[in-house]
Amino acid sequence: MNKANNRLLIGIALMLTAMSVVPLVDIIAKILSKSYPVIEVSWSRFFFHSLWLLPVLYWRKLNWWRVPKKPGVQLFRSLMLTSATVLFFLAIKSNPIPNALTLLFISPLVVATIAPFVLGEKFDIIMGLGVLAGFIGVVVVLQPNTEEFRPSLMYAFAAGICYGLYIVSTRKLSLSAPPIVTLFYTALVGTIALTPFIISDWVMPDLRSIALMAAMGLFAATAHFLIIKAFEFASASELSPFNYFEIIGAIFFSYLVFDFLPNTTAIIGLTVIIISGLIVSWRAIKINKQLDSKVESRIERI
Repeated sequence: MNKANNRLLIGIALMLTAMSVVPLVDIIAKILSKSYPVIEVSWSRFFFHSLWLLPVLYWRKLNWWRVPKKPGVQLFRSLMLTSATVLFFLAIKSNPIPNALTLLFISPLVVATIAPFVLGEKFDIIMGLGVLAGFIGVVVVLQPNTEEFRPSLMYAFAAGICYGLYIVSTRKLSLSAPPIVTLFYTALVGTIALTPFIISDWVMPDLRSIALMAAMGLFAATAHFLIIKAFEFASASELSPFNYFEIIGAIFFSYLVFDFLPNTTAIIGLTVIIISGLIVSWRAIKINKQLDSKVESRIERI
């Protein structure tokens, strides 16, 4: 096996590990939301996330206290992730995690729709059909015209939109700061932004809950750190399909902790959304490679 394949396998392994850790954040958030306001649970996720990152920043000798480049985009990116987190935690408070996570997976479709206007990326009819199919999958999951419809699942749909905006702004930032520093800025902004909202509804956590909050922050920081490391070994296009592995962990832990398994309709909707997301991602990658090839050929001719 050559060196390139070895690096790809390491990247995939790191991404799969990250996607196995992320559901633990949601499981703990759902447990905590039974006793504490969702806004407090969300705040604790970012607060402890920030604390766990400080030793890493010190170890890497990174100047995290300096004002970052493109502060406006950094702020918007952080607020979008904060909004997505709060909305998703609101959704899973009264809904099964796999069902809510299915709607969060509309984010690649949101990216495909917005990227042409913000990033100048191409959008063709195949991507358009993929986006349309994805939203059909959303309708299947929501079942708006049946007794199964839960309005609170719309929080997860809104979270997917915010997360899509978070991804677009992440692309906009590109390499303006070391990834671990950007990750810390995101957690810090989330903590600061949510602090005013927790004062009036604050419920003093007991030691068990503090331990769970700290664990939630640790799992969040660990998962994001693993994702950053994964991208050091493989490209985004090579790793993007493995993001969907998160649903496997979500179903497993939801069954283990809450004795829940998604029904047939939810599985059909999930399948449609994942396939459409993969089609859109594949098409975007193909178009971008074609554009890169044209640029390279022009440079060679010059």
